[in-house]
Amino acid sequence: MMTLLDTRTTPAPAGAAPGRRRSANTRGNSRIRVDIEGLRAIATLLVLPYHAGLMLFPGGFVGVDVFFVISGFVITGQLLKEVDRSGRISLLAFYARRAKRLLPASAVVLVATSVMLWLWVPRIRWETTGGDIVASALYFVNWRLADRSVDYLAEDVPPSAVQHFWSLAVEEQFYVFWPLLLIGADWLARRLRVRRDLTVLAGLALVAVPSLLWAVHQASANPERAYFVTTTRVWEFTVGAVVAVLATRAARLPRPVALALAWAGLALILLAARIYTAETTWPGAYALVPTVGTALFIAGGDAAGRFGPVSILKNGFMQFLGYLTYSLYLWHWPLLIVAREHFGGISVTTGLLIVVLCVVPAWLSFHLVENPIRNARSLSRSPRAALSLGLNFTLLGVAAGLALVVAVGATSTGVPANAQGAAVLSSAPTADRAGKPVDRVSGGITPDPVKAPEDVPGLYADGCQVSTTSSDPVSCSYGPKDAGTTIAVVGDSKAAQWVPALEILAREHDWRVVTYTKSACQFSAAEISLDGAPYASCTAWGRNVLDRLTTKDRPDLVLTAGQRDSGIVGESDGELDLSEDAMVTGLGDMWRRLTDSGSKVLVLADTPQTFQQVYACVSEHPDELTRCTYDRAKGIAGSGAPVQKRAAGALGAVDLTDGKAPRRDAGPLYYLDLVDWICPSSACPPVIGNVLIYRQGSHLTKTYVETLAPRLEKALLEAGLPA
Repeated sequence: MMTLLDTRTTPAPAGAAPGRRRSANTRGNSRIRVDIEGLRAIATLLVLPYHAGLMLFPGGFVGVDVFFVISGFVITGQLLKEVDRSGRISLLAFYARRAKRLLPASAVVLVATSVMLWLWVPRIRWETTGGDIVASALYFVNWRLADRSVDYLAEDVPPSAVQHFWSLAVEEQFYVFWPLLLIGADWLARRLRVRRDLTVLAGLALVAVPSLLWAVHQASANPERAYFVTTTRVWEFTVGAVVAVLATRAARLPRPVALALAWAGLALILLAARIYTAETTWPGAYALVPTVGTALFIAGGDAAGRFGPVSILKNGFMQFLGYLTYSLYLWHWPLLIVAREHFGGISVTTGLLIVVLCVVPAWLSFHLVENPIRNARSLSRSPRAALSLGLNFTLLGVAAGLALVVAVGATSTGVPANAQGAAVLSSAPTADRAGKPVDRVSGGITPDPVKAPEDVPGLYADGCQVSTTSSDPVSCSYGPKDAGTTIAVVGDSKAAQWVPALEILAREHDWRVVTYTKSACQFSAAEISLDGAPYASCTAWGRNVLDRLTTKDRPDLVLTAGQRDSGIVGESDGELDLSEDAMVTGLGDMWRRLTDSGSKVLVLADTPQTFQQVYACVSEHPDELTRCTYDRAKGIAGSGAPVQKRAAGALGAVDLTDGKAPRRDAGPLYYLDLVDWICPSSACPPVIGNVLIYRQGSHLTKTYVETLAPRLEKALLEAGLPA
């Protein structure tokens, strides 16, 4: 999930024993402090096993926060020391040092990752990860991951093989503006004739306080996005920067005070790693514990001397890990992800073995790429040459990502001319041979399985799907604006998936389709959960939508669907208690209020759960499609359909599933289950009529839904809508 970044200012001499490097008390730390090098090793030992699946320290992700603080300390100290020495900061030299230190190694890993993906990972992942590699090479992948984290259509996308580059991107973005801030603070100090430390600290406060407050807010309001974005992380660098400004004073601390600070800082880091979990909102106020702990460690570690934490961190193993950290973190994550994707998952033991073995490529790249380039005299003498080299390595990483994206297009199957989907099924689909699973279909499959996640209703691109954080009843309209009949589509993504079929019908009839959909939100009076907590915005959204539908925006018919089968009835032992009965009652309550207001309601049964990513399976096994089937009975039982049917039956709904015309006095509540046209066999096929049925999870592709338009049309006409 993250990488820990190299923060050295000056490399150790080639061949020097890590444990023998001297500590320096001067600001900037021109030599590597052994205690900080050991702290980097501790962070490494927290994060690598955590990524491998070992939960000895379930908050091992705090290691990245430790490194952000260290980076802020080292880089700020280095720049301030340059001002002390020369009276100025050379931006060209600073960026050149960063370029030759970081870019060659990262490019090598990006190229290697692209090759590993091409060799061992299903092509269904190539396009997305190829884009991630490009973004990683250009150092904005954290923003790309932030956008994906709140994209409901990307919910099934596994962790990227270069996801750990997000923290490298944050740090590179920090490097862009941080020297400028220090230059501005130095200039202001000269103009005001005050001590430079005062203006630097004031500048740090102006950056840190808004960033911390924003992080606290976003960690609760939008935690998925907050984790990756730069604006919620900048304050962590400033914590280390403050220590750098006060470094000279810290070096003169009384030994007992320094000992207390250093050991307390280490204890806070380990405490956070031990008691925090993936459920902890991050990086909000909780992140103060490891970041402040790191600051205390750095502030006291130098003056603490041999009785400080360095006493346990100076051994050769810890120094070796600390020195190799950047390379280890570049390599470990792609190796873990490629193994998981290739083998369909790995055990914790295998993950730990991979983490141990990643020392080999890390050591090789360190000695064959990083050190030779970093120590090259020609590059040290010419910052422009160093920057040019860094740019070329960046372009190499970009090319590696683009190659994967292009490779996907080169293997695309195209659109077959005989793509009929559900249209090939007879009026008795369960007895139709066209609905039976086969290993191979002639003429190709549409949509191309690789592109299946893009075969979605247009309402997503139109901004009509409400996010999990909002309760505003956003709506979009399709069809004639002055239509005589209005159909409202209400519910979660399982309701939204039917809009393409309704758009076709709206063009054929005088119908207007208005959408009210929200991610993962069942339209029910029952309270539901999301990620183990009450989904409060869903409850509020449901009330707001109901108010609209029963007053000024009352439609002729409400079509609703959803996949949730349980509602919250209480809480015990810190966990929510869920009940299907609560959902039955909650659904019925909403439907009754709609019919009481004068609207008809058509409940469309949830589509069966597939328990796999069918489109990914089809992509990998186009000649063995029977490997991509699932059990019909199990799929129905795992969906929301049984609960919906119970709720509809309790209210006396007219069941339109059998296709028989209802009585003239029937209504106003109807129930329709199209499972026979989606899964006509006991083993549900992934493809019918040359059309791929599924995209993410159990969602139907837009193409297949469109072929179901005649079936939906028949039910709507039977429910009394005018032709």
